Amino acid sequence: MNYDLAMMALDGLARAPLTIETQNGAIVIKGIAGSFKELARLCLLIGGGETTPEDSFELQPGRHLSASSPMVTLRLS
Repeated sequence: MNYDLAMMALDGLARAPLTIETQNGAIVIKGIAGSFKELARLCLLIGGGETTPEDSFELQPGRHLSASSPMVTLRLS
């Protein structure tokens, strides 16, 4: 996995956090276009051929997510 790209994506989410909430039993993710691009970059990195099962990203409330959002972990299964 390219950790430099991962750190850039996490830094991007820190500048423009996503908001994750539940509405009527559904999970809703809100953010600006740039935030979704950074989230997509993380998903592409974790889905790449060089990834091992222990690789993961933790998106933390107050840093990558809004303060009221739950913590989110992206992990290869």
